[in-house]
Amino acid sequence: MKFTEYVQRDAVALAECIARGETSPAELLQIALAQSERAQPRTNAICLMMAGQARAQFANPSKGPFTGVPFLIKDAAQDYAGLPTSYGSKALSGLVAAEHAHVVRRYLEAGFVIFGKTNLPELALKGVSDSRLFGRTCNPWNGDHTPGGSSGGAAAAVASGVVPMAAGSDGGGSIRIPAACCGLFGLKPSRGLVSAGPAFGEYWYGAASEGVISRSVRDTAAALDVIAGAEPGDPFLVAEPGVVFAQAMSREPGRLRIGFTAASPIGTAVHAEARTAVENAAKLLSSLGHEVEEASPDIDGAALAKSFLRIYFGQVAALVADARAKGAKRQDFELLTRVLATLGGAISAGALTTQLLKWNEFARALARFHQRYDLLLTPTLAHPPVRHGQGDPSAAEQTLLDWLDRIGLLGLLGRAGLLDGTIDKIARDSLQYVPFTQLANLTGTPAMSVPLHWTADGLPLGVQFVGRLGDETRLLQLAHQLEQAQPWFDKLPAWVTQA
Repeated sequence: MKFTEYVQRDAVALAECIARGETSPAELLQIALAQSERAQPRTNAICLMMAGQARAQFANPSKGPFTGVPFLIKDAAQDYAGLPTSYGSKALSGLVAAEHAHVVRRYLEAGFVIFGKTNLPELALKGVSDSRLFGRTCNPWNGDHTPGGSSGGAAAAVASGVVPMAAGSDGGGSIRIPAACCGLFGLKPSRGLVSAGPAFGEYWYGAASEGVISRSVRDTAAALDVIAGAEPGDPFLVAEPGVVFAQAMSREPGRLRIGFTAASPIGTAVHAEARTAVENAAKLLSSLGHEVEEASPDIDGAALAKSFLRIYFGQVAALVADARAKGAKRQDFELLTRVLATLGGAISAGALTTQLLKWNEFARALARFHQRYDLLLTPTLAHPPVRHGQGDPSAAEQTLLDWLDRIGLLGLLGRAGLLDGTIDKIARDSLQYVPFTQLANLTGTPAMSVPLHWTADGLPLGVQFVGRLGDETRLLQLAHQLEQAQPWFDKLPAWVTQA
């Protein structure tokens, strides 16, 4: 098989080619490795190559729906036994996983040939992928721009034709944001549908979910069939979906009622391209027979952002404390991580609990919206993929923060409650480009980014749909319908298709 043939097929089709004897796992791996070598200088998408581990799979191949298909996992939470899970951090780069994460074991059992781990921001904390340990990842559509984060390496690898699909995870938009930045399909599953074990019961109190970034809806549906379902010891026994996603997604979704909004929930600016993306999506939905009108949940977006950031800071503090207990040095973490850990450590248990309790209010309000509307449509991003460094603190601000942290004044001010305004400013500044995605994480609902729009500058800019809890099937059915009405599979950067 030639690369031009490889890149014209999704993962399902590649597995079918192998099953028919038209190609072999070894041949596909060689194609993927060659394209990775070609793309890596442009994208820096892969942070750890695992070619030896991949070839070792050929000796005892798993028989599953994706037997022989090249695949990449994310270097966060997706533990691979015998290798470090660095989370993009020097502080964690020496900690070797003792066993596979359940989701990785399921990928292997499905027959995927895992040959590398993908790049990300430190501790998977940002909507851009720029760790100090591995260096920034670049958008295959334009190297001056980010591919998003935190699953930025996964999206960059898929959009550059290295693999048809790659594993990601989503704690605040980390599947949907890079999918939107790179012209790909990304689905965040419902809370608890995919096991976080055995290293975790839940990620981020259940706000984070495992999933994939792909070029085709059927690849995501088939992958969800592989990874969905509880494992022994999980904190919740989630009901079985009751359907085979790969089969159910091809059925018509019926006439849906869809509410849409392009207004930022935190009152920040929304770029004209993002508004256009939603408006055009609404027109397309109407042309397909759906009932579409402007509407949004009755939720205080600023309160939701505040709740998300405080929980987020608390999780960073806990992760850093755990790493230091295992021998990591505080200075091995990046400045932003240290600052967030300090702020998180200054939040009292009572304040943290108060914010966790608010999640119920958001979930009830979104459920009331879903009593009237099947889906919520928004931009995935409030702005086209940003340029590298856009929105970062200035050098002077970084120097000041570093000094305050080193002398302990930052923590003292936080514990005294004198940094609440600073936290609110960080919340507003950090979420101004991605204010739409956190709702699904805090409410546990499924959400997807669909690549329906490209900007005048040729950059992808997806739109988001948020569904009812446990209703992945409806999302997949609509995505499949949109994929047929406005295909995106063959949209790849010119340098990829000119191979």
